[in-house]
Amino acid sequence: MKLADHTYKSLVVDILRKSFDDNQSINYIVRQDSKRKERIRGLMRYCFEVCLIKGQIFISDDDKACALILHPEKKMGGIKELLLDLKLAINSVGVFRSFKVMNREKLLKKNHPKEPFFYLWFIGVLPGEQGRGIGSSLIEEVLHKYDEETRPFYLETSVLKNLPWYKKYGFKIFKELDLGYKLYLMLKPKP
Repeated sequence: MKLADHTYKSLVVDILRKSFDDNQSINYIVRQDSKRKERIRGLMRYCFEVCLIKGQIFISDDDKACALILHPEKKMGGIKELLLDLKLAINSVGVFRSFKVMNREKLLKKNHPKEPFFYLWFIGVLPGEQGRGIGSSLIEEVLHKYDEETRPFYLETSVLKNLPWYKKYGFKIFKELDLGYKLYLMLKPKP
């Protein structure tokens, strides 16, 4: 497992764009038109930049999977955050849809753990490589890296078939939200 920096941006964005192409939660966020795939790519560029500032990005040794871990207590602020948010709204979400997406984000934050936590924001494996243990190896390495920490891990997923996989690593569903699709909020208790 490698820790990503800016030199890995295009690789990480490509893995995430391909991994989340048909994800209900991602497609809820991005504007649905002929530029949808590029809009997802823009969303993933945004996530990469935010996570470099407020967390860590890990890549599997074979460059086929990545995981973005946010440390939500870290603040970004300033002109950089404003510019990233504006670019996201214009290029990926759409200005008029931004209010819908901001309301979704407010609802999610309301359900975040009250104590400090790590946010498994994304974990993606290239579609042709899924089911070969690459994601399992990556999540095991990521969770092991944080073994000494005394914080829970939190994630959201809209992918029903991923629930048993996350449960295998100690995550438990603590809430289900209906956003026009089911979104499962999961927590892995602190060690």
